[in-house]
Amino acid sequence: MKKLTVFSPTAILGYGFPKESFFEGLAHNPDVIGVDAGSVDPGPYYLGAGVSFTDRAAVKRDLALILPEALKRGIPLLIGTAGGSGAQVHLDWNREIIEEIAAEKNLSFKMAVIPADIDKDYLLANLDKTSPLGPLPALTPKDVEEATYIVAQMGWEPYSVALDQGADVILGGRTYDPAVFAALALKLGFPKGPALHMGKILECAAIAAEPGSGRDCMVGVLDEEGFTLFPTNPQRRCTVKSVAAHSLYEKSNPWLLPGPGGALDLRGTCYQQVDEKTVRVTGSAYVENDYTIKMEGSRLVGYRTLTIAGVRDPIFISQLQEVLEQVRSAVRDNFEDTSNYHLEFKIYGLNGVMGDLEPNPVPGHEVGIIIEAVAGTQEEANTICSFCRTTLLHYGYEGRIATAGNLALPFSPSDLPAGPVYEYCIHHLLPSKPDFFKPEIVEVG
Repeated sequence: MKKLTVFSPTAILGYGFPKESFFEGLAHNPDVIGVDAGSVDPGPYYLGAGVSFTDRAAVKRDLALILPEALKRGIPLLIGTAGGSGAQVHLDWNREIIEEIAAEKNLSFKMAVIPADIDKDYLLANLDKTSPLGPLPALTPKDVEEATYIVAQMGWEPYSVALDQGADVILGGRTYDPAVFAALALKLGFPKGPALHMGKILECAAIAAEPGSGRDCMVGVLDEEGFTLFPTNPQRRCTVKSVAAHSLYEKSNPWLLPGPGGALDLRGTCYQQVDEKTVRVTGSAYVENDYTIKMEGSRLVGYRTLTIAGVRDPIFISQLQEVLEQVRSAVRDNFEDTSNYHLEFKIYGLNGVMGDLEPNPVPGHEVGIIIEAVAGTQEEANTICSFCRTTLLHYGYEGRIATAGNLALPFSPSDLPAGPVYEYCIHHLLPSKPDFFKPEIVEVG
């Protein structure tokens, strides 16, 4: 029975990994090294602003270890969702780091670069073919025109093309998470179900182990009937519970994981403990459907200023919602000519995490309040936040005893300008073909 060994050093490029775990992973002679480099989890800012949510020095540290070892051993290195969000600006950022390492270490290799950006004119011309992904409105020309960057999520196919072209390193834009781990396997004819399921788990590396960690390594060994998984750090182990639980991760349906061209189907999946640290998975299937790609885009909506404060007065806490509504009203009255602003209170110790969905909104003996003001300019946001903070600080609520101030402000200055605010405006599907994304081969070094 043919087998393929896939090595995942870290959950996201820049999260790091212990050197000992990394070299233990290499000792298993992997056929391919896959690294996921991004996610939508940190929110729309990073795509909209064109910056990475991972630190440059941290990304370079990881690549400076991975890249020379992969080249020395002749192991293809596949990197997906470069720069955190996978737009051209993120791709260029990540490529610059790779070329910098190559120059410093005198490395020469063939690299494939696969952009994921969608041209706005193309999208506007095909607007009627798009459909919302989830309970969202239809895509409009305004959404497209206001988006700063628009990317689409590629599957495994362009990575397979790049491998056929002899690429030693493949740097991809926005990518379906399992793709970089499954691309070589699918190119070689392994079944899609097990290959993509193993990729789904490996993209988070040792998070699927016990104890879980995003900054540690995992190895997967694929065969024609299933796959086995194990961490390379002796302090961790894979269990049926940890692997099965991670298979539910980031899914709206516990059994199905949609992607470009089909869905991973886990209804017949079985998990078996092989030894203390290894789990075997069989029965994962793949259901083909029409080929569509998920598009993502975000736009600028304003600028943010924050104030962080604490409250411990039980009289104040007992009236907190009423006080905040009165403060909101005072801000509205004072800035009646400024309609383009948003004021929000996040109350930790009451419902700061879940907001209106909190099932048990019982305040504790102290609460933390974050005042968030978003407006059309940074100056306007600063003004709204400052007025709100001073009004709340000195608000004369019923039963008030101390008059020195209602808030404990841990920072000076108390108001923290946070810069541009973005929102997702594109989260839609577009019918496509697997060859939509085109690798570009470049000689490095």
